[in-house]
Amino acid sequence: MPGPELSLIARLRDVLQLRFTDIFAALSPAALADISPANPAKRLARVLGYAGLRLVGNVFQPINNRDELAGKVWLYVVSANNYDALAFLAEARTDAVLVAGQAKNIGRYNAVVNRLSLRRKLLYYWQFPGAYLGLRRQVGARATRFFDFIFYAIGYYEVYRRALRRHRPRAVVFSNDHNDDTRSLLLACRAEGVPTAYVQHASVSTNFPPLGFDLSLLEGQDALDKYRQCGPIAGQVEMVGMPKADSYLGRRNLAPAVRRVGLACNIHDPLPALTDTLVYLTHELPELTLTLRPHPSDGRDFGPLRQLLPALQWSDARQENVFDFLLKQDALVAADTSTHLEAVMLNVASIYYRFAANPLTDDYYGYAARGLVARANTPAALAATLREYAQHKPADLYQHAAYYNATLGTPDEGHSRERTASILNNWLNEAMPTS
Repeated sequence: MPGPELSLIARLRDVLQLRFTDIFAALSPAALADISPANPAKRLARVLGYAGLRLVGNVFQPINNRDELAGKVWLYVVSANNYDALAFLAEARTDAVLVAGQAKNIGRYNAVVNRLSLRRKLLYYWQFPGAYLGLRRQVGARATRFFDFIFYAIGYYEVYRRALRRHRPRAVVFSNDHNDDTRSLLLACRAEGVPTAYVQHASVSTNFPPLGFDLSLLEGQDALDKYRQCGPIAGQVEMVGMPKADSYLGRRNLAPAVRRVGLACNIHDPLPALTDTLVYLTHELPELTLTLRPHPSDGRDFGPLRQLLPALQWSDARQENVFDFLLKQDALVAADTSTHLEAVMLNVASIYYRFAANPLTDDYYGYAARGLVARANTPAALAATLREYAQHKPADLYQHAAYYNATLGTPDEGHSRERTASILNNWLNEAMPTS
């Protein structure tokens, strides 16, 4: 049944919920540089570039989908990680199709996802002045600081409602609950009465929007506890474990000592501090093999680091699956990333080490506080912890992940895909039976 129509300001406040949080506003200029530059002129230039290249470009870009979208179960993705989290459902259901926004970058899967036209998004930008002023009254100066996000979000809701009316999907399954396009589609589904489901693809934060899907399939108790702190939970909730890890859980790292150490970084990790840490570890622990894995969205120039440390190994996150990377490591060093959880599930010793000092993001996912990972606060402490693991790495580290993955240690371990597909199938049959 269609839901109530929200006002423009109410919709955008929901869509941009995460962008207006304290923790987002406190990110460093370096971390925000690629998505929202601190300089207003640069932000404006970014917006104009988006309008010219993306919005106008969409008008002339042909859409030739490989699958029929009408009446299907849409698996909506906004990244390669989302694709990896949902692709198994496309294999499990003949009526499931992978879908993304028209020009959304899905990395190595760009050519294999169906696209929803965004050509008409241009028609709604007359709303921007009123949207900006309305949000300015609600969130103050943050509306000015992030006016670019307001601009980007305009029009998604309307074009997605049109797409839903045209294709009438049986349901839409999400694996992201906080991006502007994702939340716009969620609101559009509510307005059009299209059932929605959510499959968690990474660890969640108490800064996320309230869980608002008809069916939410969470990995474990950690996610449920955090979503309860985000606000009221709508719909049915089930804990299914981590489907993307199924084929890897039987290949846990049984090495008794650490010899290979992976370091995962992203744009929130300052390059100078990252470089200093790598240089220090290389000097202090020359017997260890170090591998750096930048996040796939991290576009910084690592050329000087490659020249400085020629022995450093590299993992290309755009080409190598995170689990394939972790299978080559005995230990992981990283700051705030769900790769810690994926490492521990494979019995890879994981160490939480911060390269930046934003107090609002300290132990963002709570991994250190819960005892999932060890914590090192200084380079010397990090080296000392790695030395200990180089002497002995416990064989039962993975058991600490049971709070995060509901199937660990149960008969369903390694069968989260089947469990997820079964629950989704039953829900679909109840929510919208086939004729």
